[in-house]
Amino acid sequence: MSTSSAGTYHHGDLRAALVAAARRALESGETFSLRAVARDVGVSPTAPYRHFADRDALESAVAAEGFRDLRALLLSDDELPATRAAFLEFAVVYVDFAVAHPSLFRVMFGRECDNDADERVRAAAAVHELLTRSTASLFPDRDAEMLGTGLWSATHGLAFLFLDGKLRAASAEDRARRVRATIAALI
Repeated sequence: MSTSSAGTYHHGDLRAALVAAARRALESGETFSLRAVARDVGVSPTAPYRHFADRDALESAVAAEGFRDLRALLLSDDELPATRAAFLEFAVVYVDFAVAHPSLFRVMFGRECDNDADERVRAAAAVHELLTRSTASLFPDRDAEMLGTGLWSATHGLAFLFLDGKLRAASAEDRARRVRATIAALI
């Protein structure tokens, strides 16, 4: 952040700063508005409108970032899982992400993808495509799309059951063990 000699405020990457501020608000359990994130970033209340039409557009950008972060975690070593054990870790990473970022996870999946929010749609599709490719590579004799959807549904359901306190675990390892066992039973 800097100011010019004329006193006009300039921000290095305002869009990214606004998304980060909205995400911080979410992570701390707060709701956010364009005015609040503008204040947090130190810009005028109208500045966010240069990048986002409204709060929903900012929320879509936050969700897209969440999808990209989740995909990066799933591909931490840049390879698709080569074994069933590695595939089970996909499910563990997915649930761990949800538990570590509950508000973000709810924003990511809390509403239908808006086809006008291309960034969000592409980011969500990239996660879905990764899961489908992973399923296809490990289970070539099965319908990868249907099996992938089924396993994603189960993993997603587990994530929300843990988030909502319907399933409890004594520790992160206990939760991971339960996720692995559930997905292994379905496979």
